[in-house]
Amino acid sequence: MTHSHLFNYKERRRKLVEQVGSGKILLIGNGHSAMNYKDNWYPFRQDSSMLYYTGIDSPDIHLLMDIDAGTETLFGDELSIDDIIWTGNMPSIRKQADESGIDRVLPLQELWKNGNGSLHYLPPYRERHTIILSELLGKDFHQIADGASKELILAIINQRNYKDDHELKEMAHAVDITYVMHQAVMRACRPGITEHELVGAASEVCFRHNSQFSYPPILTVHGEVLHNHNYAYTLNPGDLVLFDGGCASLGHYAADITRTFPVSGKWTSMQKDVYDIVHAAYTESVQALKPGTYFRDIHLGAGSIIFEGLKELGFTKGNTEDAVEAGAHTLFFQCGLGHMIGLDVHDMENLGEEYVGYGKGMSKSTEFGLKSLRLGRALEERFAITVEPGVYIIPQLIKLRKEEGLYREFIDYDVLEQNKDFGGIRIEDNFVITPKGCEIIGDPSAMPISSEEIEEFMQDV
Repeated sequence: MTHSHLFNYKERRRKLVEQVGSGKILLIGNGHSAMNYKDNWYPFRQDSSMLYYTGIDSPDIHLLMDIDAGTETLFGDELSIDDIIWTGNMPSIRKQADESGIDRVLPLQELWKNGNGSLHYLPPYRERHTIILSELLGKDFHQIADGASKELILAIINQRNYKDDHELKEMAHAVDITYVMHQAVMRACRPGITEHELVGAASEVCFRHNSQFSYPPILTVHGEVLHNHNYAYTLNPGDLVLFDGGCASLGHYAADITRTFPVSGKWTSMQKDVYDIVHAAYTESVQALKPGTYFRDIHLGAGSIIFEGLKELGFTKGNTEDAVEAGAHTLFFQCGLGHMIGLDVHDMENLGEEYVGYGKGMSKSTEFGLKSLRLGRALEERFAITVEPGVYIIPQLIKLRKEEGLYREFIDYDVLEQNKDFGGIRIEDNFVITPKGCEIIGDPSAMPISSEEIEEFMQDV
């Protein structure tokens, strides 16, 4: 059970049932997932919606809410003695159901007798979920995803998008551990060691605080590769390390933090200039966060700051507004400025970005750059989001755009090609939207962020 004493899961379920209106709601819990043979498991992670509505953090349990009959039933099997000799005593399903305010508990096989009729379910993201639904509904495996309930999706998003005080406390705890982890990595950084040794330093902090990574960490000297999990390179003087890593709270709320820093402890002139451009985009984006402001507009504003800043380095030229309108900034800023965060690092991503990050009639762009923006909608109080601008010099992209003849009025390809091996820089923190603006989640004084602060921290190591 996940902190059930702190609030009422039953009230969350009541609001969900009220919004959906009729029929049956099935929330499918996760089971163990085998790595390479049946009894060698990946670390267990409960489905986030199951956690949100029950707090139950045990495998192979499913919740059925019959709205019309007014019943809630938890399906799962109690441990046998054969299980207990391997696991030891664990809280019974009956006890966990009581703590969550669920009256009925039935064996797992009973689900197949009760789960028929008008069934609301979420888009499955594991094959086992799809198999269960296929068996329950008597439908072909390949038809299941299309039958996910839009009513249920929207109802859950309408609750989980707004973080309550308990959730924000969990997220702050996750961020504070993550800041300690980032500092440990920066302290361990020096020429001659490998990326995987720094990932080891991060892991030590994570496990020492009884935490888990909230997503596979990105730690690389090739920061231009947006999701780089290679960890094979040896650090050399003059390299930059981009570390995008987060820890999770005991309640599984995610942190998502990125810092970029020089291996040698001091920036080169070019590195500092580019870092300061990214930091300016970060600062102005954070200042723009407030209810009613469209995050898409803040994203495009960050693109303008980056494009304008790169003029001084000779990378860009021409009118910034026209350049961003044409998409020339995406030669440097290809991904989105941020996303929702909560129990999932990209919160509720499996429910559909168009619902979570857009919604209310707003459509997601298919254009390069904007199609990677997971959040575009107007911000609202208690939204928890990331802000993560970056500059990424990708040689393959430069070559492609030059061959296509694109953006010649905005890009000096000769200067850019001379710096095509620069790499990438990203800065990222987590924020909650407040009535008049925003607040950073966690203690910002615990983590250096400006180029001067990072250099001073690295020199003190």
